Amino acid sequence: MTKLTSYPKEKINILLLENISENAVLQFNNAGYKNVKRIKGALSESELIKEIKNVHLLGIRSKTLLTENILRSGKKLLAAGCYCIGTNQVNLQSATEKGIALFNAPYSNTRSVAELVIGSAIMLLRRIPEKNTAAHSGIWLKDASGSFELRGKKLGIIGYGNIGLQVSVLAEALGMEVLYYDAEPKLPIGNAKPVRTLMELLQQTNIVSLHIPETASTKDLIGKNEIACMQKGSILINYARGNVLDLPALAEAIKSGQIGGAAIDVFPDEPEKTGSTFSSVLQNIPNVMLTPHIGGSTEEAQINISEDVSFKLLNFLEKGITTGSLSVPALNLPTTPNTHRILHIHKNIPGVLSSITLKLSSHNINIIGQYLKTNDQIGYVVLDVDKNMSKEAFSLLKDVKGTIKSRMLW
Repeated sequence: MTKLTSYPKEKINILLLENISENAVLQFNNAGYKNVKRIKGALSESELIKEIKNVHLLGIRSKTLLTENILRSGKKLLAAGCYCIGTNQVNLQSATEKGIALFNAPYSNTRSVAELVIGSAIMLLRRIPEKNTAAHSGIWLKDASGSFELRGKKLGIIGYGNIGLQVSVLAEALGMEVLYYDAEPKLPIGNAKPVRTLMELLQQTNIVSLHIPETASTKDLIGKNEIACMQKGSILINYARGNVLDLPALAEAIKSGQIGGAAIDVFPDEPEKTGSTFSSVLQNIPNVMLTPHIGGSTEEAQINISEDVSFKLLNFLEKGITTGSLSVPALNLPTTPNTHRILHIHKNIPGVLSSITLKLSSHNINIIGQYLKTNDQIGYVVLDVDKNMSKEAFSLLKDVKGTIKSRMLW
């Protein structure tokens, strides 16, 4: 192939928001795409509706909300990348209906979060936050009372996914015993042990770390009753999602001495911009560490995320590959010599594939390679056809009933 897209690269517009790493810009530039606009902050719905009209690829982080109105306004939008782990900020239903491929980076900052969890556990066990405050205030608080080593303690991990696994490995390396609870059966890493119920985990561990998604079933998963089941003086760490933990209940438990300390990085309501005013019921409580949603915010993680998401966006733009997509069905595609590739995204209704085959065969267009995958809402067909017949084939496919998007790559 002499080129990887039938649409001129100089006409492809890429918009990156929220101070996405310069490394992402470099990746697109190196691939031949020079029209990359990078904006430091998030945009409001009205602002993004104006910006997105001629955008083909969009990159966001956690503060930009991709609403139905925004996605409807992105008439040329082919794909969007969430340069972060979560995709709660995206109207996934709308993205799927409109055939917009959505990608994220679910594994790229797991190490950053895991390291901070372990570091926070050490700081809280040693009661470093209050000793640090005292030293800054000119008070020499040299005291071993209430300070403990990490080694030999029992760590309870709620949510044994990508980050939970990393925390488990690091904790064992430091001499901890690891128990975990997950809604789905998970094979343990190392010597970690699963427990049958959430209450069982809470009752048996000294430190509890949350690593669960935000869903209807996880809202306030750790509330007043759950906190009361924890061992007296336990440490509670939340680097997952803000709504999975009842913060007022936690504040009362720390004040009463039921909980010995907490590290909280995520909150139910978070400011949109750096430097904004922030308030929490946990402020000014001893042995509590509050951080502004920076669990995965390291230079290394941002580079990893930029490489991961940008690679996926380019793979879709140039090859039609949707591996890792959360909206368009995932296809990992080989290249076929001497063909032109056509991408067809359609509503998942009966008869589309037979209609495609009938239209092409009636015009003596040979399908050299064909790939299909569907989800509940849409289907994704990739066709490699004789390059001498590709323009005619592309024209025919645009008229298939149920077509959402159709694109010829090369």
